[in-house]
Amino acid sequence: MADPAADRAADRAAEPSAGARWLGRVGVLLVVAGLVLGGYVAWQVWGTNVVSQRTHRSLVDEVERSWSQSDATGDDAVETDKGRVSSIVRIPRFGDDYAVPILEGTTDEVLAAGFGRFTSSAKAGQKGNFAIAAHRITHGEPLRAMPELRPGDEVVVETRQWTYTYVLDTGGADLTVPFTAGWVLDDVPTNPSGGVQPAQEPGQRLLTLTTCSELFHTDDRLVAFGHLASKERTTP
Repeated sequence: MADPAADRAADRAAEPSAGARWLGRVGVLLVVAGLVLGGYVAWQVWGTNVVSQRTHRSLVDEVERSWSQSDATGDDAVETDKGRVSSIVRIPRFGDDYAVPILEGTTDEVLAAGFGRFTSSAKAGQKGNFAIAAHRITHGEPLRAMPELRPGDEVVVETRQWTYTYVLDTGGADLTVPFTAGWVLDDVPTNPSGGVQPAQEPGQRLLTLTTCSELFHTDDRLVAFGHLASKERTTP
């Protein structure tokens, strides 16, 4: 004959304790948190690249169409839904199909759409320092291969009227500075420690490229300097 008291005791023994139930809930929460974090990392590393690379191509096409339809006295810059695009940059070392828009400013929104020009710097082709920045990882990664750049490499900047060819004087991995190193944006950048810098001559037409020094979070920047080598009419 069954013993009710013994059955109740067995049922209680089979039930998980409060501590076990708590640990189970914590485990579920940790799994969910891991999935969310993994999804976020995947989006940042791969998803933003897909979206931004499509944006690069779309903006380049839009700007080239606008330039082809404007007269010789029109504004070089084109207003788009991503910002004001002033030019297109091509870096032959990165491939024949490399073409990324340059927008005005360096906000997160701008850098998600292409290169950004520091608005305190010179415009393309002008005397002074034409300083531009781009992501090295995520959001299209325009400068992921920055360390591969070598002195003598060309950086071609195309506007509606003119195509400017800059030649690098320093390599992409030759100079690392803190993000607070504002001297790299000066008209003639002068390295306070006397290291890598462009020729110290006033009146030059310089180029400065900047990006993160590491593939993931860093407060340091890679910097490369170049000078304007030639200028010719942009071919429609």
